[in-house]
Amino acid sequence: MNAKPAYVVSDIHLGAVPEVTERAFRRFLRHIADHGSELLINGDLFDFWFEYGSVIEGKHFRVLAALAELREAGVPVRFVGGNHDAWGGAFLRDHAGLELLDEGTERLIGGRTALVVHGDGVGAGDLGYRVLKRVIRNPVSITLFRALHPGLGVRLASRVSKTGTKHGTPGQVNHGRAKELREWAVGELERRPGVNLVLAGHIHQPVVEEVFPDRFYVNTGDWINHFTYLTLTPGEAPVLSRWNRE
Repeated sequence: MNAKPAYVVSDIHLGAVPEVTERAFRRFLRHIADHGSELLINGDLFDFWFEYGSVIEGKHFRVLAALAELREAGVPVRFVGGNHDAWGGAFLRDHAGLELLDEGTERLIGGRTALVVHGDGVGAGDLGYRVLKRVIRNPVSITLFRALHPGLGVRLASRVSKTGTKHGTPGQVNHGRAKELREWAVGELERRPGVNLVLAGHIHQPVVEEVFPDRFYVNTGDWINHFTYLTLTPGEAPVLSRWNRE
């Protein structure tokens, strides 16, 4: 078993965060190349991602190149789409080298069997979003959106996103949604005895909670206000750390 830790991160929201955050994230990727066994990105790497055939947003090319270099260095990079970037496809897989995972995947990571979800639309509540999620991930909706000019599609997505309003406001947490997600995670740990780690993001609130002995609910927080990431080392408890953005 690889003694290097696995890294997990979520909710970076590239494209809606300052350039200093993108530079910090690229340093983070270089750090993983030397110190990590694998990287799991659990949703919302981008504030908006959509593949228009061969057309992608140019502003993401440095991060995409860094991800490809990490993969070429022998570090597997796995990606679960979030509510902002669920439409990953051939470009992320074939050119950036990401392994695209379905939400709700169970997999071994850092010596633990983990249930991996971004966290949008799971658990109680969030009924309106669950309906919206079915619509925006429907193949017909994707085909119709792809028919738009990429410039128009990006502008529409930017208008809908509220990420820009969250900078510098770490106290503004949706506590109701956080409670629902935590209750869902506890229920999954009860229902799935073979799972000893539930990994989530979405709520932008870092959490490591040992729900049962050596069985954890972890939320990896965000890179808007917290700049947190998770390391999973075989035989050790999960550890949340803060990356220095400067």
